[in-house]
Amino acid sequence: MVQPTYPGVYIKEVPSSVRNITGVATSITAFVGRALKGPVNKTSMIHSFADFERLYGGLWKESSMSYAVYQYFLNGGLDALIVRLAKNAAEATFTSTKTPLKLKAANPGLWGEDLVLVIAATDPDSLAKDPTFFNLIVQKKTLESNGSGSVLEEFRNVSLNPASSRYIEKLLVDGGSSYLRVDGAVPSSDVPLPPDTNYQSNHTGSDGSILDAPTVIGNQPTKTGIYALENVDLFNLLCIPAFNDAESERSSVYNEALALCNARRAILIVDPPRGWVTCADAKSRVGDYVRQDPNGAIYFPRILAPDQLDQCRVKDFDPCGAIAGVIARIDSRRGVWKAPAGVEATLVGVFGLALSMTDEENGELNRLGINCLRIFPDAGQVVWGSRTLRGADELSDQWKYLPVRRMALYIEESLYRGTQWIVFEPNDEKSWSQIRINVGAFMQSLFLQGAFQGATPKNAYFVKCDRETTTQDDINNGTINIIVGFAPLKPAEFVIIKIQQMAGQISE
Repeated sequence: MVQPTYPGVYIKEVPSSVRNITGVATSITAFVGRALKGPVNKTSMIHSFADFERLYGGLWKESSMSYAVYQYFLNGGLDALIVRLAKNAAEATFTSTKTPLKLKAANPGLWGEDLVLVIAATDPDSLAKDPTFFNLIVQKKTLESNGSGSVLEEFRNVSLNPASSRYIEKLLVDGGSSYLRVDGAVPSSDVPLPPDTNYQSNHTGSDGSILDAPTVIGNQPTKTGIYALENVDLFNLLCIPAFNDAESERSSVYNEALALCNARRAILIVDPPRGWVTCADAKSRVGDYVRQDPNGAIYFPRILAPDQLDQCRVKDFDPCGAIAGVIARIDSRRGVWKAPAGVEATLVGVFGLALSMTDEENGELNRLGINCLRIFPDAGQVVWGSRTLRGADELSDQWKYLPVRRMALYIEESLYRGTQWIVFEPNDEKSWSQIRINVGAFMQSLFLQGAFQGATPKNAYFVKCDRETTTQDDINNGTINIIVGFAPLKPAEFVIIKIQQMAGQISE
């Protein structure tokens, strides 16, 4: 309150009642599967395939996920979450006859067998402060031209004393070693480790075996398998490339993943089994393969692309990674409301398709909600369908089209996060008015970007929060009801051009 004490003009800054609602990301893609290295049942965000090579080892023939991630970034993907899974895999361990200290690779895989660990003497000044200090060097076995191993990491002034700030167990974890952990208990020692001690691998490292459905599904309470994604704040698309060729196992994983996607407002991209070699296969088996769910979309057939690990010979791959990249590319250029299909939705790095279909075959699959990949002379390989798993014509579902469903999820997630301030606010007209202003401002910004049908805001969307939506009984129960409606843009699947021949005019 301003207290005037003299004649004049007084200025008071009043806080605005408008709270900005920021739209969430739309194409963060989660990938689940095997990798050469990296943390298991944990999630890591990467922004390029170079990140994937550094953290997860890059392309690997046993990992369909690695190829999917490569194709994702090749087609325009920007942000990816990686969940590495491993079955019966083991870490490489390291021991030395000179010291009881045991070490192991930071995570499972044969990659750890390529490490050499060296204990080196530290400088005299450091030894004067702590006589147990030593340096720990992590090298690759591959020799450089000078005959020494290439240094991957080096930790100076390492101690075996738990009271030291340089305690080895804490240092390797908190210091961020990407390669090394202590194996078992740290031996107590009042003297430094013998310098020039080399640790050699015990040949215990293993990449493990082919994944199965229970490993991929994991466990929700312990957040393993696909449920490791419950540790992340947001993901929009989920890809689970083929972990084995058993159609029944993939089916059980997809149906579990759909439940997760429904809970997290995400879309599951479903790949066709390798056994679907004809359109008849897809038509007859899709109903048993994956349930009809609005938070999923299936694409057919498989794609043909060069395998960089096999002299670039063309092989067939799951399309999910490339599809997710196309979706991310179109989201960034046109918006989440644009169907990720059409001549603009070209598949980069794809040399062909496992099946070339006719327009009639495309029409039969489209009516079942199966999105087709097609080859056109001028455009090349393109995505030629944009329906959800509820997209079959006979269902007449409101979530028939993928861009409509994704737009709804985008609005839901953005408003869920942007209206948290309402909790515990007074449930009265003042709060309702602020809600209408804030949510209305968000919807208006989408309208101005062309996200809705309708030439005017009134015809494009509405926001309602008042006595009609929130009754006295609701108020007594601590409930505010906000109703938001929008007129979605639907893709023009069928463009009909009518041609009429004009009769020639008789000249007079």
